[in-house]
Formats: sequence, structure tokens, C-alpha cells
Amino acid sequence: MTVTTAAASVTAADKTGARTTEAAEVITGARDRIDALDDRIIGLIQERMAVSAVIQEARITSGGRRVNLSREMEVLDHYRSALGKPGTALAMTMLELCRGRV
Repeated sequence: MTVTTAAASVTAADKTGARTTEAAEVITGARDRIDALDDRIIGLIQERMAVSAVIQEARITSGGRRVNLSREMEVLDHYRSALGKPGTALAMTMLELCRGRV
């Protein structure tokens, strides 16, 4: 008696939503590239968090505040200019990740 699981019978087309094998292959390759890009983006954000912690430590040690709101506005404007309105939300999330780690 052979037992077949539902997961074993899932095809690439099923995983991608494509209707042809060729399209499924294109989607699978593109998703692999996206996954690699996401890994790089996460690494860059982690690096940014570390640099931000250095800046915050220097600012606090010198008697300043942890956050420089005018600088944050510059960052928000930069992302909004480059990516449109969703860029603002992205920048806000990134700034939130980088705040208060010191």
C-alpha cells in the first residue's frame, strides 16, 4: 500500500498559481530572486539599525536627545520623493526599527 500526502502531489503550477509549467518556472525563479533581495534588504536594515545606534549613543552622551526630528523629516521626504506615498510608510517603519535601541 502506497501512502501519498497532499503536499507531495502539489505541483509548481499549484504553488505559483500559474496555468502553465513555463509560467510556473518563471515565477519560481523570480520568487527566488525576490527572496534573495529580501535577505539583502533585511541585512541593510540591520546595518542601518547598528549605525543609528552609534549616532544615538553619541547624541545622548553629548547631552542631546535620542531622536532628531528634523533629520527624521529629511529621511521621510527622501523616501516619499523616491517611492511616493507608500515610501513614507516604509520610512516610518524603518525609523521605528532604528529608534530606541541604545
